[in-house]
Amino acid sequence: LIRGSIDYAVANDGKIDDSVKLALLAPLKKVYEPAQYASSWNPGQQWKPVSDSMLGIVRSAQYYGLFPEDYHSAALEAIYTKLVADTSDKTDKKDAVLWAKADLLLTDAFMHMVKDVKLGRLPQDSVSLRKDSVLFDEFYIQKLQGVLKQRESFSAMFASLEPQHQGYKELKAGIRAFLDSADYQKVYTKVPSPKDPGFTAALEARMREGGFLTDSLPPDSLQMANAIKRFQLHTGITDDGKAGEGTVRMLNFTDKDRFVSLAINMDRYKMLPEQMPERYIWVNLPGFYMKLLNKDSLEILSKVICGKPVTRTPLLNSSISNLVTYPQWTIPNSIIVKEILPALKKNTGYLAKKGYSLINSRGDEVSADSVDWSRYSKGIPFNVVQGSGDENALGILKFNFPNKYAVYLHDTNQRYLFAKTMRALSHGCVRVQQWEELAYNIVRYDNDSDEYIDIPSPKEDSMSSWLQRKEKHSIGVKNRLPVFIRYFTADGKDGKVVFYDDIYGEDKYVRAKYFAGK
Repeated sequence: LIRGSIDYAVANDGKIDDSVKLALLAPLKKVYEPAQYASSWNPGQQWKPVSDSMLGIVRSAQYYGLFPEDYHSAALEAIYTKLVADTSDKTDKKDAVLWAKADLLLTDAFMHMVKDVKLGRLPQDSVSLRKDSVLFDEFYIQKLQGVLKQRESFSAMFASLEPQHQGYKELKAGIRAFLDSADYQKVYTKVPSPKDPGFTAALEARMREGGFLTDSLPPDSLQMANAIKRFQLHTGITDDGKAGEGTVRMLNFTDKDRFVSLAINMDRYKMLPEQMPERYIWVNLPGFYMKLLNKDSLEILSKVICGKPVTRTPLLNSSISNLVTYPQWTIPNSIIVKEILPALKKNTGYLAKKGYSLINSRGDEVSADSVDWSRYSKGIPFNVVQGSGDENALGILKFNFPNKYAVYLHDTNQRYLFAKTMRALSHGCVRVQQWEELAYNIVRYDNDSDEYIDIPSPKEDSMSSWLQRKEKHSIGVKNRLPVFIRYFTADGKDGKVVFYDDIYGEDKYVRAKYFAGK
């Protein structure tokens, strides 16, 4: 019967009946063919403890950021009671068809979970650093034999497949608390944009539904602000007491949406290499933060400002190559075309007002009044440069790293913007609040031992002197510090999951393409 079901599945695109389709037919065939299609899970048509364990793993798939329905949970639950009863039946009237189906479903569920725990749903892309994008059939078979022959427990085997990144471990540690409080059935009032009519009434209703506003009387502005703060603290976002667009999106984010987001973010960790560098910079755009990590220990935590949704900061991998004190800013062509050229066509005094210089190919400064700006639309044959100084948009220090997008980390002359909750405000580069701490940390480690030296080095003394004298200099970095700019809309923190606004709509795109129906 097992052979007949497999042959039927081969001829019918993996389906063994109208309601069940096998996900990994090729390795599944290789499990049963050498064993003459004998049962792998329940020999003698007796429901074994190992089958109980596998069914338990399917039931707990959400704790791995997975979806039980992807692993035949409904079909297995439907036949489980029948097979347990069949096990205790002392007669020969066993339901052989049901036993064969259970065997195939357990094997397919096991291998599908192995694949999803190890690789996830997301495909390799330009910033993926994971080396393996497919698993060989023998890998599935080896893992299956390991648990069937009790060489390894299910929990230990699946744990060995999971990412070892500290962020993944923290996110997974928060799943239980999330699931314990999640309510997938509850429907809340949808809150429109703060600019739309009906916003105030909908917001009040939503605050009451969530238990954040308990007084039956209409709230005053202070009571509403406090209610919003309670929601923000509950959700893990900045508690400023204001219902801006980001907070409204989170208000309309259901627990079901949150779990899908959690699953997407767990899969993002599966795109990283199995072993991260000892020291590296980690920028999370939706979280608006930068971390400098050393052997999974936090050395620096900083707020950051990243690109606007229309001028996104790209995801990338690189390494710090040099620092520049009091840098000049050579304005990218994209900004010239979108902002500067239209302004010049209206007023040639725009550059002088902004403190920008127009430089030709020979390096000479050119007067904006001498150029016929109506001739240009897609670019100009000049560089637009903002000289170094305290008013420079890059601030007084920048961190260069090779990349095709011409982005970098830097200080800013608009440090007041770090107080904002929503900090997707730049043209694409990443502004770092703790730039000074980061710069000195990099310099202290930049020595022959690649270890932190707790005394000022000549390089550090030079940097301090140049900053004090407001001079432009480049400081080479011998021990290049890896940089990862990533997009994670959920983090684990203190045993809970913290969610961030999907500022670039990446989760929405990924959900539609790779998590359809979830």
